[in-house]
Amino acid sequence: MSRTPATARLMDGSGLARRLVDETAARAADLTRRTGTQPCLATVLVGEDPASVTYVKMKRARCEKAGIRSRHLELPATTTTAELVAVLADLSGDPDVHGILLQHPVGPGIDERAAFEAIAPEKDVDGVTFSSFATMGFGLPGFVSCTPGGIMRLLDAYDVDPAGKRAVVVGRSAILGKPAGLMLLARNATVTYCHSYTADLSAAVREADILVAAVGRPRFIKGEDIKPGAVVIDAGYNPGNVGDVDFDTAATRASLITPVPGGVGPMTIAVLLSQTVDAAERQLA
Repeated sequence: MSRTPATARLMDGSGLARRLVDETAARAADLTRRTGTQPCLATVLVGEDPASVTYVKMKRARCEKAGIRSRHLELPATTTTAELVAVLADLSGDPDVHGILLQHPVGPGIDERAAFEAIAPEKDVDGVTFSSFATMGFGLPGFVSCTPGGIMRLLDAYDVDPAGKRAVVVGRSAILGKPAGLMLLARNATVTYCHSYTADLSAAVREADILVAAVGRPRFIKGEDIKPGAVVIDAGYNPGNVGDVDFDTAATRASLITPVPGGVGPMTIAVLLSQTVDAAERQLA
């Protein structure tokens, strides 16, 4: 297990996620009592990618703990875009389903964006549709991408106010880097996006009061580049339980840092469950 120097404080995503799941379970139980309907999350898996299979099983187990009914559909790897879109459209029109999760990636033969857009916005509890991205960008009510949503809850739990801070997001994926930057911007941070084409990445990282690492490369961010006192959010998960930040050296300079595992990961699923109950409450109102 990684050593944690006295200068760094761990941001306990596992503990915060447990509290959020407990709150979600209480809300789900109350909704079930009031309406006679249990919130339902439908998960769709295409193919048999081992990591995806494991992740979906984990999500379904968390659903049960939170009092959310889980409906799971497994589709063969040979599924076409049209077939997947039809399945998602059927779930979108099913009043017994309140949230839909398409496990991604879905494979090279499928138009993933077309599949996402088949999910009704009111059931997009994973925050992956154009509609959800627009509501995040405009700060309107809607569903956020779950990992960035979990990051913002972590910042709040540790009293980190982004206002006036310089935030650097390393990574620009549509479900993590881009929405994380939008959420930080909405909270009045000054946001810099970095990526594989960024010249002198180390210089940008050294300016970060809040660093979000979401590049998918093990120990890509070097500890010596961390600004003393910075808040470091490592959203990476690589083989060997290694994040995108060189934890041991970064923890000697950061004021707060997320561990891998046990930091951002648990919050992703907790936010998914919370947003599923949000969706059910709105649909059953």
